[in-house]
Amino acid sequence: MFKPMKLAAPAIALALLTGCAGGGIPAQSGATLTPDAQVSGEITVWSWDVAATALKRLATSYSAEHPGTTVKVVDIGYDNAYDKMSVSLQANSGLPDVVTVETDRMPAYVTQFPKGFTDLAPLIDNATKDFDPSKIAASSDKDGRLLSLPWDSGTVGLFVRTDYFAEVGIDPASIKTWDELVTAGEAIKKKTGHTLISTDLSGGGIFSMLLQQQGKGTFNAAGDIDLNSPEAVQALTLMKTMNEKGLLHNVKGWDGQVTAAKDGKSATNPEAVWWIGTLTGEAPELSGKYGVQPLPAFTDGGGTTSNNGGSTLAVPTQAKNPELAGSFVKYVLANKDNQVSMMKDEGLFPSYLPAFTDPLFAEPQKYFGGQKVYQLFAEQTAKIPAGTTNSDSAKAGDIVANAVVSAVLNGADPETELKSAAEQIATATGRKIAQ
Repeated sequence: MFKPMKLAAPAIALALLTGCAGGGIPAQSGATLTPDAQVSGEITVWSWDVAATALKRLATSYSAEHPGTTVKVVDIGYDNAYDKMSVSLQANSGLPDVVTVETDRMPAYVTQFPKGFTDLAPLIDNATKDFDPSKIAASSDKDGRLLSLPWDSGTVGLFVRTDYFAEVGIDPASIKTWDELVTAGEAIKKKTGHTLISTDLSGGGIFSMLLQQQGKGTFNAAGDIDLNSPEAVQALTLMKTMNEKGLLHNVKGWDGQVTAAKDGKSATNPEAVWWIGTLTGEAPELSGKYGVQPLPAFTDGGGTTSNNGGSTLAVPTQAKNPELAGSFVKYVLANKDNQVSMMKDEGLFPSYLPAFTDPLFAEPQKYFGGQKVYQLFAEQTAKIPAGTTNSDSAKAGDIVANAVVSAVLNGADPETELKSAAEQIATATGRKIAQ
């Protein structure tokens, strides 16, 4: 069963990550790793939840294949994970040999602690093309060093209630653009009373997902604030239009989204691949009523996917046994068989593209009427545009969310609200606004 790795940020960790820009105590960049190093001894790994379960299982097989090694996996719990990491990075003491870091958080660590993590590119002979490109971008610094290795991807698709579309005589597969989906949503709302999408708008809703789909974000690659872009205005205008037409069902948090799906409130849900596990686990009674397809594009031929969630493994420069740490990370993540096993046993959808050649991903899924939904997400993963998060993303998050609420729920002009949000972020961070 899939389970999202993207959760709310602990307050202390955010305070550290937003309050010490330019920090990072480590003075050296760490060991130079080699792909086939002779390894021995012991390492400790920090992780949590289902990720820790997967690592404990693979630690056993790793040690069996590498006599003389011991891998100790500690489930430190999500609530404390980033507090511990941030404090230990700042103090340059206290971290284990390997740490789990969610993809969205890695750019902030890369920026603030540029010498806090070891370059993992040599481990894979610089074969970054074998991984989800959006994850590689999030794990790399400005000099091209790969400071964590991608683990799982949160590839986004459009989950569709096929029974609702059938009721109005529309084939969902015929829908290629967001404008066409809005038109279909109006027909469904008129005949069935169901909205088009259930989402929590107070946290920014699907705005960031729509930005990344277009290869954009709150910031551009240079770190400048990019909320004045035509793509940002288009994304927020789309959300406002859907709400004005009565097509958005505003819910509260994760539980609200799950409840809305179980109650059949909306006809579609743009969400990550791990939503499959949520549906099959929380709403088994809806088996046969769902299909999945790529996101509608903003324009013909435009991007049809985004990312929501996922994680990486990193080797801190504090690691006492970096060669063994790197060897274990490579064994877990740059290995087709092990990635497939984590998909089977823990529901972790790979970022390692060679894993998708396994027949597992081509199996029809009964819940989705026999559709090969994993194959669809596998095909989309290599197409995910790179994100643009950085050390100020958390500080900008609340400002962007307020702009979304103001435009979508309160009817303000999207372009005006985004311009105001950009100016507020510039004041708060000292960053330039992209021209």
